[in-house]
Amino acid sequence: MEGFLFVIAVIAFASIWACKAGYKFGFPVLLMLLFMGMLFGGEGLKFVIFDDYETASTIGTVALCVILFSGGMDTKINDIRPVIKEGLILATAGVFLTAVITGFVIRAVFDTMLGADIATASGAGIMTSLLLAAVMSSTDSASVFSILRSKNLNLKNNLRPLLESESGSNDPVAFIMTVTLITIVKSGETPDYVSVASDVAVKLVMGGTVGFAAGKAFVWAINKLNIDNSSLYPIAVLSGCFIIYSTAYILQGNSYLAVYVGGLVIGNSQFVHKRATINFFDGLTWLCQLIMFLTLGLLVSPHQLVKTIVPGIIISLVMIFIARPASVFLCLAPFKRSFKEKAFVSWVGLKGAAPIIFAIMLLTNDTPNANLQFNIVFMCTLISLIVQGTSLPWVAKKFGLIDQTGELSQPKSFDLEFSDDIKSVTTEIIITQENLDEYGYYLMNLPFPENTLVVMIKRGGKYFVPKGKTELKDGDRLLLITDNKDILVKTLNSAGIG
Repeated sequence: MEGFLFVIAVIAFASIWACKAGYKFGFPVLLMLLFMGMLFGGEGLKFVIFDDYETASTIGTVALCVILFSGGMDTKINDIRPVIKEGLILATAGVFLTAVITGFVIRAVFDTMLGADIATASGAGIMTSLLLAAVMSSTDSASVFSILRSKNLNLKNNLRPLLESESGSNDPVAFIMTVTLITIVKSGETPDYVSVASDVAVKLVMGGTVGFAAGKAFVWAINKLNIDNSSLYPIAVLSGCFIIYSTAYILQGNSYLAVYVGGLVIGNSQFVHKRATINFFDGLTWLCQLIMFLTLGLLVSPHQLVKTIVPGIIISLVMIFIARPASVFLCLAPFKRSFKEKAFVSWVGLKGAAPIIFAIMLLTNDTPNANLQFNIVFMCTLISLIVQGTSLPWVAKKFGLIDQTGELSQPKSFDLEFSDDIKSVTTEIIITQENLDEYGYYLMNLPFPENTLVVMIKRGGKYFVPKGKTELKDGDRLLLITDNKDILVKTLNSAGIG
């Protein structure tokens, strides 16, 4: 046990350093975790030999459950309300259109690889092709949440809430399509399309209903707990996450949609120790992403990926440049979005953990060509993270979609947070010699708006509360609080302070 813990801890710690290096050079964190899993796996350094698909599926399911729940908690209803119709259409019709377009391309690729007669004989028919396309049809929530938030992209016209709401709610649709098509492929019978459509609708409605009702019930229950140990409240909310997931499954609803909606309801309600709970889930989400992507990296055999390079590139290019844009432009046609905004939404069709987890289901269900399909999915995920994940900030800037007003940086030297009930924001700035030369050496000389206060200064390793006549020095760190973020951002930008 001690040796096992040591190896796992070394891999986790090395992965964190790899993520830091990847972030510095513009590589998505999740891509680095996949590479680290492959590095330490059976065909790399052989630290861990892992080939248990059932265990990997369980780990992925639990991790994805927490990630979706936490993503729902972090999403503000006021932010997504203006784009909720767009997000729902993209999460349903968009996923379906992407799967259909990609499915027919995959069928043509299989015909070319195996020959039409052999492909059909080996089970790589149109339904199998649609199954593989369904596995990869959604925008992965873990990838989108991770990249948009780690890069802190401040996008115009509510694009960020649109992308996050879409990615949080479209995994359930891809999951239902995958499960349904697995049943059809294994039975070999012609499906009853009306029955399939009604089943999908029932699962989505039931999942959303369970998530909403259970979320409301847990908010009430948490506020009634009244326990002395505040550390237990986040654990109570975590238990709620898994109860919502399981309840939806028992009632034949979609569990992934239920946990996202439940998180959305809980995160937008007031409950005891909410800030501590959100911080707890932030750390837990990163832990789940680390474990999940490392596990998936350990699971893959790099030498088998070589065989899927060509089909993986072809399918990825089709999804990136044809299927995803076609579905996005069709779904957003009724809405007043510019060409560049639609093109950017198309570009954020990131793949990640969810497609790989769904692909593991093909292996555990012994569908035709399951190994080939799993490796294709993994290859397409790598290509998506490399091509789309690394270029998101550049594409947003190229299309002029980054809000230049900027965001206030989070305080790093002051371990201080306020409740969401307090409608104020905090930020930290660093005073430079240029600032002192231009505005003087006293705090009262700095051009802050009237609704902004400097509540604390850090100088070296010491903290103190300042006054207007406090003399500033080069390198002082100031903790600011304001109730008008936009005015403060403009003031700091124009004054060259920060």
